[in-house]
Amino acid sequence: MKKLIRNNKYLLIILLIAALLRLWGLNQGDPLGDEGDLAFRAIGMLDFDAAAAQTTPLEWFDPDIPSWTRLSFHDHPPLVFLIQNIFMKIFGENNFGFRFPSALFGVVSVYLLYLIGRRLFTENVGLLSAAIMALTANHVFISRVGLQESYVIFFILIATYFFLKALREANYLIWTGAAVGLGMLAKYTVFIVAPIFVIYLLTFRRDYFRNKKLYLGALLAIIIFSPVIIYNIKLYQAVGHFDFQISYLLGQNPEAWQTAPGKEEIGTLADRLKNFIPNLINSNSWVLLLLFGATIPAFLILFFKDPKESLKNKELLSITYILLILMLLFIGPTRRFLTMLTPFFAINAALILDLIYEKFLKNRKQIAVGLLSGFLAFEGLYSVNSQITSYPIGQNPWAYSKIRLESYNWGYNELNEYLRKELQNKGPALTFQTKYQFLEDIKARGLHKAEQKGFESYPALIIYDGNIFNSAQLWIFDRLQIYQGWPAINARVYFNLLNEQGQNSFLRAGIKVYYFIMPTDKVPLRKTAELNDHGINFEQQLIAREIVPHTLTNKHGEEVFRVYKF
Repeated sequence: MKKLIRNNKYLLIILLIAALLRLWGLNQGDPLGDEGDLAFRAIGMLDFDAAAAQTTPLEWFDPDIPSWTRLSFHDHPPLVFLIQNIFMKIFGENNFGFRFPSALFGVVSVYLLYLIGRRLFTENVGLLSAAIMALTANHVFISRVGLQESYVIFFILIATYFFLKALREANYLIWTGAAVGLGMLAKYTVFIVAPIFVIYLLTFRRDYFRNKKLYLGALLAIIIFSPVIIYNIKLYQAVGHFDFQISYLLGQNPEAWQTAPGKEEIGTLADRLKNFIPNLINSNSWVLLLLFGATIPAFLILFFKDPKESLKNKELLSITYILLILMLLFIGPTRRFLTMLTPFFAINAALILDLIYEKFLKNRKQIAVGLLSGFLAFEGLYSVNSQITSYPIGQNPWAYSKIRLESYNWGYNELNEYLRKELQNKGPALTFQTKYQFLEDIKARGLHKAEQKGFESYPALIIYDGNIFNSAQLWIFDRLQIYQGWPAINARVYFNLLNEQGQNSFLRAGIKVYYFIMPTDKVPLRKTAELNDHGINFEQQLIAREIVPHTLTNKHGEEVFRVYKF
């Protein structure tokens, strides 16, 4: 009983530390890249992100959009969007709102890893695995951003846990099916657990193929995943190809998606092999990687001494490693995708630490406790420096990981907060006509909501430099325009409208307050051919008119934006 209480105490401490590392300062770090794109669409469960190179069925069929288009998205299943939508309705359209579920799934994943480690091996391995994943930088990172991988890791782990329980009690095969189905609704990559489980059963438990609960579990997974199946069937019937991910996998190359944003970076198999180890190094602490590396020769030594004993309880783990690595080589070993290996790295590290203790330090507990405490303290501090401090201290990779760059404090958060305060409790007096009817409907709902709340009618126009980073434009400016109706245009469009409609056209339309937003080179800028000088020219005109800008600085005190309000 005392041992149980002590272990529960350790587990509670581990989970509290995991929660602290994942929730502390969750708002910080700019939501650039896919994070901003996912969150923008999650607000209204809207399959549209203004990407000319990757249009969506909503654009193709507007204004007569079929009802089946609501079942999924053109490039991802719907569950992550739905969860973020719910949380942003509770906490608001902000970083915390769309990142909080990732953090929750991250903490629960730590607990699930404890359960898996305990079931496969021992209580100590379970606790050590959980402690390592709670503290390691890679999992802290993926739990603090609004990407899908925190969900993926959770569903892989919960499906694995139910599968392990099913090996003793077949009823859990149904729960395993439910976890796989829900996981695939989050992201297709969760499907990898299906062949892992099938290979394990074919190799070690063929009797399960005579158990109807295995097929009930598979049927349940299909039923849960059926919205995406129906979506793809209807999409194929309508346009002759499947969704973005499946069509890419099948080599369909539909005319609407002649370019595949994100896929071009995968490269050849040689590129993926070449990038695998560097990306691992860039997303994990060097101490954890050394510890994991030590498991390979240790396993080989044990295998040649006693093959049966060395593989004991590691069969499922070995199959998981092989298939996960093959999948990563197929989809590309980016830093965010490599986080799927983190739980299994943690188990391996726990196994080698447990082995070292049993073989060499069992009678030297003080030394063992000291070494373990030092390792865990290093991992925790490394994660804090890589994710929680505003800017890392020391040298990479010895003191922090390059995953810091995935959610860096460039300064776009400061711009977003400035506009939030400026437009708080206000509604647009003027809006722009959008290209699509479905966007007009969304805008109308936003305007109606502002009217119901009694917001002040504010005759403002927001103009921004066209070189602002793509996803930042989507999250900050397009969000204001589409969901709330604020007129927000880049400088090039502004000058084009003046040339077409006259220099006083906005004044005649009732605009009385103008905001012009100019970024500095301290923030990431657009990387496409759309770079232009309209913003620079406009800023020079405003300077000539002696309009003094309001300067926004990042957490480093660097000037990141100049906002001209006139």
